[in-house]
Amino acid sequence: MFPPDLEKFNAMAVIDIVAVAYIIYRFTMFIKGTRAVQLLKGLTLLIITSYLGEALNLTTLSWLLKQAWTALFVALPVVFQPELRRTLEQLGRGKLFQAPLSTLAEEDLDQLINEIVRASGVLVKNKIGALMVLERQTGVNDVIETGTPIDGKVSAEFLINIFIPNTPLHDGACVIRGDRVAAAGCYLPLTEEPGLAKELGTRHRAGIGITEQSDAISIIVSEETGTLSIATDGKLTRFLDEKSLRLRLEELLQAKTSVTRSFWQWRGNGS
Repeated sequence: MFPPDLEKFNAMAVIDIVAVAYIIYRFTMFIKGTRAVQLLKGLTLLIITSYLGEALNLTTLSWLLKQAWTALFVALPVVFQPELRRTLEQLGRGKLFQAPLSTLAEEDLDQLINEIVRASGVLVKNKIGALMVLERQTGVNDVIETGTPIDGKVSAEFLINIFIPNTPLHDGACVIRGDRVAAAGCYLPLTEEPGLAKELGTRHRAGIGITEQSDAISIIVSEETGTLSIATDGKLTRFLDEKSLRLRLEELLQAKTSVTRSFWQWRGNGS
């Protein structure tokens, strides 16, 4: 047995370590796929360079880096104002430390995939243009805020109705969060990839663009050709059918959620 003071210290140390590890984990998940990742890489390089400058007594380099740090701390709040605002908003709403959106139960995930595939099949057969975005670990609240909030349960019929031509929401993207349609008529960032095929229009460029800035999945149906495509990590896979779309979604969603689901199940059992 440890002395009482040592036992208390050990217990508090464990709580302290777990709390810090959890905060770091949630922060990492929050910034993953955003511009903040590139910022952290740059800051890490500056820290290493500053340390080397001090260790090697490089006076001029150390002075320049000190000036750079001063300018950086002034510029950061301006450059990353949208990210900072969104973080504070989520913290105020109690959403920053919620379980990830990809912790759907296996049967719910299967149902979600079924509804999306079924809707995609109908949209393809009728050559109805569509753009569906499936949010994963990286939040896309900035995209959701550009559209019309819905918060409706995902179903094939619901998705088809959203993209019926000449309806108010058919031109924008539909964002799916968990097993619910968070918003429709949303605007997405366009990819600037110069090597895309010329026949790919704005819908495809938007579908690719959101996957370059987050880990979201985009499902695109061409209005002109009825071609079914999926985009992830900035890469577009075209000419899918319902079977290949289902297999791809199962691969992407189940692989992405397995580790996360295990973490949150462990957390729930331990509480």
